[in-house]
Amino acid sequence: MRLKNYSFKEKILIGVKLKKICKEYNVKFIVNDDPSLAKKINADGCHLGQNDMRIEEARSIIGNKIIGVTCHNSIRLAKIAIKSKANYLAFGAFYSTKTKKVRYRASTKILNKVNKITNLPKVAIGGINNTNYKNLLLNKANFLAISGYVWKNKKFKPLKAVRMLR
Repeated sequence: MRLKNYSFKEKILIGVKLKKICKEYNVKFIVNDDPSLAKKINADGCHLGQNDMRIEEARSIIGNKIIGVTCHNSIRLAKIAIKSKANYLAFGAFYSTKTKKVRYRASTKILNKVNKITNLPKVAIGGINNTNYKNLLLNKANFLAISGYVWKNKKFKPLKAVRMLR
């Protein structure tokens, strides 16, 4: 759940509903940027950007739940996250995106390099759509974080956009 312009109270109300939907479909519910919110709504975990708190601090808040970390395009950041016991590593942006301003670009080479140093799941993020997602999966991304293609697609409604990813 990535909600940037909502109050904490609104995020709780939305999060409780989303958690219920995720549970119904047996999907992990991860809260972006906010371990306190993740704890409050009993999410499965949280995702930390490089400007968020350290993994150790987040772990003290949410305990033994999932914590993922943005590593941009950096092996150095990946190694720090691995040492800090992250549960998954996120890399990107792989392609141009309008969801947020991108300072780092990743290539599939980073996925191949990281696969040599860890078995942790890798998440690919940034500009992923129905024409480029397979390349990331073929290069051993375990998960894809797809936002703009689904929610801001000018050609397809969200359900159709998701179906085109099959």
